[in-house]
Amino acid sequence: MINDTYYLNNSYPMPKVGLGVYKISEEEMDIAVETALEAGYRAFDTAYFYKNEIALGNALKKSDIEREDLFITSKLWNDYQGYDQTIEFFTKSLENLGTDYLDLFLIHWPCEADGLFIESYKAMEKLYEEGKIRAIGVCNFNKHHLEKLMEETDVVPAVNQIEVHPYFNQQELQDFCDKHDIAVTAWMPLMRNKGLLEHKLITDMASRYDKTPAQIVLRWHLAHNSLIIPKSKTPERIRENYDIFDFNLELTDIAEIDSLDRGDRQGNDPENVRIGTLK
Repeated sequence: MINDTYYLNNSYPMPKVGLGVYKISEEEMDIAVETALEAGYRAFDTAYFYKNEIALGNALKKSDIEREDLFITSKLWNDYQGYDQTIEFFTKSLENLGTDYLDLFLIHWPCEADGLFIESYKAMEKLYEEGKIRAIGVCNFNKHHLEKLMEETDVVPAVNQIEVHPYFNQQELQDFCDKHDIAVTAWMPLMRNKGLLEHKLITDMASRYDKTPAQIVLRWHLAHNSLIIPKSKTPERIRENYDIFDFNLELTDIAEIDSLDRGDRQGNDPENVRIGTLK
């Protein structure tokens, strides 16, 4: 099997593929988590904003997997940025998930205009030093956000979780993160299937490799050294999205998928997100 573990810049191991649980309800969580664990997933990505930390924590407790064999990520929501609030809402996330530490804690958006992401990150550094978080990082940070953060804080982010897919590959930002040993995690790695998986290049490649279009795209992410957290509540797709460790894409095929980039952002532009603007 192709190695399924990535070692972060502090040498902490993180699975390359995790289950994103955005918009997975309490009723859907048990079967999604059970299916994922049976398929081999050990990483689960949630956020306070998703309002399902409790459901995820409860579902994980029903398994016989030891806590140290799981990798749990959550995120600080925009409305709770600031030093004291970061510590308060991190503690709430811990309580919701029913654990005494997180493997990874991230700032959800920079909200640069509000000027709080530096002090929020400094609070996370304190929690990291106390051993309550094994690694800290950010989401949706552009190059200039990362530069400012690294200038004014002590711990280089372990992860930058950003929108990445073949139609929006963010190669310049990926290169910057690679240079500074910041792991890129791709959210929306399949572009929420808005036509990407029907593209002839992808479907032809899937036929040639005897894989599904989704598996081709997810393998492309891994080829670019990105971690992935595909979201699904459908058991068949959960299993399919993890079954990507038995093949590699040829370099020419990676380059062909690279050529699909058209700057087609699907989510919010980090430059426009402020505290209180997303609900």
